[in-house]
Formats: sequence, structure tokens, C-alpha cells
Amino acid sequence: MKNLILAAALLISTLGCAQKEETTFKNEGLENVMVTKENQPITFAEILKKYEGKTIVIDVWASWCSDCIKGMPKVKALQEKYPDATYLFISMDKTYEAWLKGIEKYEVKGEHYLTSDGMKGVFGKSINLDWIPRYMIVDKNGKIVLYKAIEADDAKLLKTLEGLSKI
Repeated sequence: MKNLILAAALLISTLGCAQKEETTFKNEGLENVMVTKENQPITFAEILKKYEGKTIVIDVWASWCSDCIKGMPKVKALQEKYPDATYLFISMDKTYEAWLKGIEKYEVKGEHYLTSDGMKGVFGKSINLDWIPRYMIVDKNGKIVLYKAIEADDAKLLKTLEGLSKI
């Protein structure tokens, strides 16, 4: 009986500590001003609006991040397997020049934007960013259907994309 009570208490505490999966972006994140490759300001809301009606795979990365670079072949494999999705790369690079060099050096194909204030800034805080790379998926209706993955071959990420590709 003690074991049963202990197991129940452990289950309740584990479920209570589980991080809630967000399905919408916070206003502060949507209002955050980023920069285009042409060095023009754009809000995250405007970026999402550009790709309305499409499945969006968001890759939060930086050219200085070794895990991000190691993950790029997996991202390229995703792009080959799911070519109809839009691949949106949000960079946490510290400078505009470093960001552009990173895109070219690592041959990153997709839509590119640079945050203005790094991982601990407004956008990073709005998505609870604690690690990069960070992958998110937004469905055709603009709903976040995968809030957090840190590997481009994460089983949940692949299952989510597979499900969305059949719609």
C-alpha cells in the first residue's frame, strides 16, 4: 500500500512539473523586431504573416553554436523529405556580419532573420529559450504544434511533420 501511495505521489508531482506546451506565441515575441538579410527591420508577427497557410519549421540557431552546426545535415535531410514546409531560421548571432557569413559558410537554405538581442532577449524569453538549436513547428493555421525539440531528427518532430504532410 505504501508503494502504491508513493507511486501515485511521484506521478502527480511529475505531471505537475511537466512544462506546458505552448500553442501560440506570446505578444512580446510577436512584437519583437528582427532584421532581414537585407538589414531591414521586421517584427516576428510580420514574418509569420508572410508564411501564413504553410507549415513552418523554425530553427533557432547561431553560427557560433557547435550543436547548431552539427545539426545542419539533419535539417537538410528534413528539407529534402518535407520540401513543402517553409524553413525559418532565427539567428541568435551577435552581429549582422557574423550571421551573414554563417549562412554562407554552412550553406543554410531557407528564410533567414536575426534577433536583435540574443538568446536572453525578448524573443528568447518569449519562447522559453534555454538551448540552441531549438526547433519548433507551426501548422498551416498558425498554431504551434511542436513547441520544443533540440534535435532535428527528434521522434516528435518527425512524427509531427509526417502528420502535417498528409493534410
